[in-house]
Amino acid sequence: MKERVEKVLGEIRPSLEADGGNVELVDVTDDGIVRVRLTGACGTCPMSTLTLKMAIEKTLKDKIPEVKSVEQVF
Repeated sequence: MKERVEKVLGEIRPSLEADGGNVELVDVTDDGIVRVRLTGACGTCPMSTLTLKMAIEKTLKDKIPEVKSVEQVF
């Protein structure tokens, strides 16, 4: 599943990069938890939680039903 998650993150990256940020895949657990690190402008943005849940998590869940949630690690 890690390869599938990385592929979807690759589709999300251009919009994050347009705002000076990025996302890095840290881990995918066996129970469907995806752990990511927001970098660049996304790492310090006050809207990063919204980006994480409404953009990254929603897209991953839509495209990969096995994904249960996305968590940010620092």
